[in-house]
Amino acid sequence: MAFLFGAVFTLILICLLFIIRLYVVVKTGSRYKPGARGPVSVLVVAGSGGHTTEMLRLMESLSAAYSPRHYVIADTDRMSEEKICTFESSKHADSQFSISRVPRSREVHQAWISSALSTLDALRASMPLVYRLRPDVKVSIVFVESVCRVESLSLSGTLLYPLADLFFVQWSSLRDKYPKSIFLGRLV
Repeated sequence: MAFLFGAVFTLILICLLFIIRLYVVVKTGSRYKPGARGPVSVLVVAGSGGHTTEMLRLMESLSAAYSPRHYVIADTDRMSEEKICTFESSKHADSQFSISRVPRSREVHQAWISSALSTLDALRASMPLVYRLRPDVKVSIVFVESVCRVESLSLSGTLLYPLADLFFVQWSSLRDKYPKSIFLGRLV
């Protein structure tokens, strides 16, 4: 039992240190506006299934100044890769984009205990991306909660709510529960 407590404590400590380091790296990016010095790089983390579709709908409104686009998807997510490639080929004639894969942090219905180990694996794979794909603009964490979330936040939303610079919800009932959130109606 003491070993399990020590392992969980170590895991939590590693995750906290990673989050602090990631926050420092992200917040120290350069601070110029898109297009001021030419095109700027964008990093898009896409969920699977319908979440990728929602993300691509948001991406449709970005101008050509946001290029190249770097997408990060789960290593088991083949459908998102197809959707991204289709989107890029239909929207941009000379698309500059890349797709990086990281291990999925947690599968649907995966036990919480085992998801701690898979999350560590995902963090290990994500660290090189943070440094290699460092964006050109001052990074803001913008989270758009899924339109499916009417009464409560998703797990991702719950974790990112305190960290996000902009946190959009698509239902007024969520705005009332989460005062930092922004409600503009349905976004996707």
